[in-house]
Amino acid sequence: MSKRSADEIGEKICIVGSGNWGSAIARLVGANAATCSEFQTTVEMYTYEEDFEGRKLTEVINEKHENVKYLPGFSLPENVHANPDLADCAKGATLLIFVMPHQFLKGPLAIIKENLAPGARAISLIKGIDFDDKGVVLISDLIRNALDIDVSVLMGANVANEVAKEDFCETTIGYKVQENGEILQKLFQAKMFRVAIIQDTVGVELCGALKNIVAIGAGFCDGLGFGGNTKAAIIRIGLLEMKHFCEKYYEGVQVATFFESCGLADLITTCFGGRNRKCAEAFAKDPSQGWDKIEADILNGQKLQGTLTAKEVHEVLKRTGDMAEFPLFTTIYKISYEGLPVAKVVEYDA
Repeated sequence: MSKRSADEIGEKICIVGSGNWGSAIARLVGANAATCSEFQTTVEMYTYEEDFEGRKLTEVINEKHENVKYLPGFSLPENVHANPDLADCAKGATLLIFVMPHQFLKGPLAIIKENLAPGARAISLIKGIDFDDKGVVLISDLIRNALDIDVSVLMGANVANEVAKEDFCETTIGYKVQENGEILQKLFQAKMFRVAIIQDTVGVELCGALKNIVAIGAGFCDGLGFGGNTKAAIIRIGLLEMKHFCEKYYEGVQVATFFESCGLADLITTCFGGRNRKCAEAFAKDPSQGWDKIEADILNGQKLQGTLTAKEVHEVLKRTGDMAEFPLFTTIYKISYEGLPVAKVVEYDA
């Protein structure tokens, strides 16, 4: 542990979220903050207060230096402080790391805005999208518009427990302002966590969200007992629909982005592991359970993103009349929410 003072001049880091992924990231960020002079030593990690075996979760985390509920078995650096007071976490923070389900963002953003430091920047690790009456709304745009600050995006083939185990992996940071991309690269980079930076926030973010829909389709294949050929076909078709969606609704998305960790690599790992594939496999074996029960039984309090993203994307496609251009996305939505037989995941004209 570095002996630098926590109130030394430097970037103050606030992690907004402390689930499985947030805690895995806190291990990386905490280690770098403790040793890099660009950052203040103490990392505040906003933690929604809840009960854990009769005690407050934040007290247990700070005592044991481990998120015993959402990332058990992995130590957190001692300079990471679990804090249930978001206003206190955000006060004076110059680097905000958002890593919480996007459906819970509205309240926290209002609190953060009141406590924002001048010149603050943010990065979103949230894999999802929203929509309004005009169409798709990126989570980075929600944050950017609410706080009026620059927002970068981090996405990649990063299963949280494997990152926590320090298995080698890569990730991608999409930036608008190069200076911000470079300081964020320094904050996240580690020997076994290789960070690439590219000037394409939109492409990076959309890849991170849309691949979860494809992972639902891959999980359906597993639950039905299909082999590698079928899953490979679903992945390939899914990648094409991801690319088509990005290019149809946004200008300037780079083709090269789909070959970064946030694109093809994240798609592959999510379709072979991760919560969306796992829950979709359970759904395929017994659709009568419903998504809420599957989520509660399997995810230990975490949220299922793929089905929500499928619903949000479907709303956009329905409004624009483009469902026929996205047969896989549309079929996965109909299986998930309209009772279409799961086997129909491979029975459509693409």
